[in-house]
Amino acid sequence: MTSNSRLVYSTEQGRIKNQSQEPPVPVSDGNVRIFRETKGRGGKSVSVIKGLGLSLPETTQMAKELKQLCGTGGTQKDFDIEIQGDHREKIKIFLEKKGFKVKLAGG
Repeated sequence: MTSNSRLVYSTEQGRIKNQSQEPPVPVSDGNVRIFRETKGRGGKSVSVIKGLGLSLPETTQMAKELKQLCGTGGTQKDFDIEIQGDHREKIKIFLEKKGFKVKLAGG
């Protein structure tokens, strides 16, 4: 061996993380809560849906359906869904038809 080369061993252990692994779904208490928030958004309100208890792909699909229902934009952040504007009543009716127990929370 020359002085410029190093021998490297790999045991596939240690700090190697599996990138394809999904984060675990947070445990829900059975109630979906819909908040209205304006903090940090320049005074504009968003409806935030928390506690769905769905996996990430299911949450993404639910966000898409809610955006279409409300006719507005939105996003999914981890397991929460944010819909632009105050659409809490529409969202509540939609989720109750899907079989969720819904509570309106916040101001």
